Amino acid sequence: MDAAFTEIYERHVQAVYAFHVYRVRSHDLAEDLTQLTFERALRAWGRYDPALASVLTWLLAIGRNLLIDHVRADRGSQQVVFDADVHSPAVGAPRLPGLSPALADALAQLPERDQEVLALRFGADLQGAEIADVTGLSLANVQQILSRSLRRLHSQLTTVPPEDLPTRRASQT
Repeated sequence: MDAAFTEIYERHVQAVYAFHVYRVRSHDLAEDLTQLTFERALRAWGRYDPALASVLTWLLAIGRNLLIDHVRADRGSQQVVFDADVHSPAVGAPRLPGLSPALADALAQLPERDQEVLALRFGADLQGAEIADVTGLSLANVQQILSRSLRRLHSQLTTVPPEDLPTRRASQT
């Protein structure tokens, strides 16, 4: 294996894995998809053009395409199921900060595109412009999706009982 590619692998494997685990919520499947991502990247390494995208953006585009292929091939079986193992990953596996069962459920209620953008932002730690490059969306659209998705998650996770809401006094005129 090329020494430069080995360095690329070591630098970016956690981000690619985190993207996949955020999307599929299964450590085993995320590991498989991460391995396939780097296998494809190694085969295409000679064609990588740094003028077109950063290495991480390129890797995540490959990973995203693999994920799309996986979902299409597995459409009938509904295999993308929350894996309880995400809450207590094996030694050496990255922890998903703050991914509680309530958050996982709230994420699952979002549209697929929103889940993907959140996975790229918080799983792979990409910035808006990089997410736009990977997804083909405009930067403004990425920012809007992030903002709306975070608001939806916030509202789903912070419900206030009606009795705890402040009462509004009638104004005296």
